[in-house]
Amino acid sequence: MPMPQSPLKIGTRGSPLALAQAEETRDRLAIAWGLEPDCFAIVPIKTTGDRVQDRALRDLGGKGLFTKEIEDALLCGGIDIAVHSMKDMPVLQPDGLILNCWLAREDVRDAFLSPVSGGLRDLPRGAVVGTSSLRRRAQLLARRPDLSVVEFRGNLQTRMRKLEDGVAQATFLAMAGLNRLKMAVGQTPVDVDDMLPAVAQGAIGIERRKDDARVARLLDSIHHGPTADRILAERAFLATLDGSCQTPIAGLAEVEGSLIRLRGEILRPDGSEVLADERSGPVSHGPAMGEDLARDLLSRAGPGFFEIG
Repeated sequence: MPMPQSPLKIGTRGSPLALAQAEETRDRLAIAWGLEPDCFAIVPIKTTGDRVQDRALRDLGGKGLFTKEIEDALLCGGIDIAVHSMKDMPVLQPDGLILNCWLAREDVRDAFLSPVSGGLRDLPRGAVVGTSSLRRRAQLLARRPDLSVVEFRGNLQTRMRKLEDGVAQATFLAMAGLNRLKMAVGQTPVDVDDMLPAVAQGAIGIERRKDDARVARLLDSIHHGPTADRILAERAFLATLDGSCQTPIAGLAEVEGSLIRLRGEILRPDGSEVLADERSGPVSHGPAMGEDLARDLLSRAGPGFFEIG
């Protein structure tokens, strides 16, 4: 591919993890096309979710908090592509944008971190656990209703510091983030059978303008098909549930050969009820399976299932 006349601008949030994901995207593109790193420029963009740290995400309006400003920059031409953590992404993109490129997925598991315990079951009764995730909060309370769960906002480094300062006795992070930052901090991976992860956890998605054929060709070279199959099934499940940061939802698709297995879980915010099921079938049926699984769980949940308080 000919050397671009100006650097390709890669938009991202400004946290260390977000920057690492943008750098991974840049490096993959550079290798795929034989380009120098200076053919790309990483552009950090502060989002509403990054600016407001003193309130819970569910009180601020949902997943678009981490994407709106980045997508606005993409639409107006300030950046050429946007690199996102897929678990933060709304299921619909603004008119004019498309999200159809995913890098190979990292470890999907949650990581348990605690200076006083080796695992959730070993935490002392009444222990304080910090998390900003409504999904993790509900899953924790479903398994250990004796625990006290407190809000734990901030990037990975901020949450680690809060743990060291004794704000909580334990917290959960994504294994994918720790791996991408090459951080070994005494974490214990949590088996997905014990704690089903967030939809699309561990996946990086790259968004572009629909009419940008040059960028579409660039991204085709780094797109990972098996990850796409999994993410499309999980996000169809999420979309049918109308999921957001205000709804405790977990989902995981796994592909083996030509078959896909999709597990889904919805929880009352206080952890008092958990509904879970799964579907299996041909990979091509993944999105339809996601929709069917979601409709089934919603029919069993009934009205008001996700209401808080």
